[in-house]
Amino acid sequence: MLQIKKLRDNAQIPQYMSEGAAGMDLYAALDAPVVISPGRHALIGTGLALAIPLGFEAQVRPRSGLAAKHAVTVLNSPGTIDCDYRGEVKVILINHGDTEFVVQSGERIAQLVIAAAPQVGIAVVTVLDDTARGSDGFGSTGAGIGAIQKQTSQNHS
Repeated sequence: MLQIKKLRDNAQIPQYMSEGAAGMDLYAALDAPVVISPGRHALIGTGLALAIPLGFEAQVRPRSGLAAKHAVTVLNSPGTIDCDYRGEVKVILINHGDTEFVVQSGERIAQLVIAAAPQVGIAVVTVLDDTARGSDGFGSTGAGIGAIQKQTSQNHS
């Protein structure tokens, strides 16, 4: 159960907009509209604080409609809200568009996805197990499964 506390009278409770939605819409809670110029960003309050269950996090993600129509997105996407944070949820919006974007109070500005976030133990070791990928970095998995199967069969011949 996600507990939500309204910190402002104009705050709106997040809601799922369809039966199968993964994320709840987050709304701006502002005293006055906020103008975000092209190439700039702004911290937008929601007027809400959350009590997220232990072992979970809340992820703040962009809304596809804002991105597609206005080139406005969440700057640190996905933003993580830890389960022990009790301050106001705020969203960092950035305007990648060519014109000013005005955020109005009550406007849907982001999505909130609740996700499992287990903590794991840490062991310092001197050797790691081998994998087919090994230490290949950025872009290395683009070859597809066929290339990996070919490489594996060559290694066994």
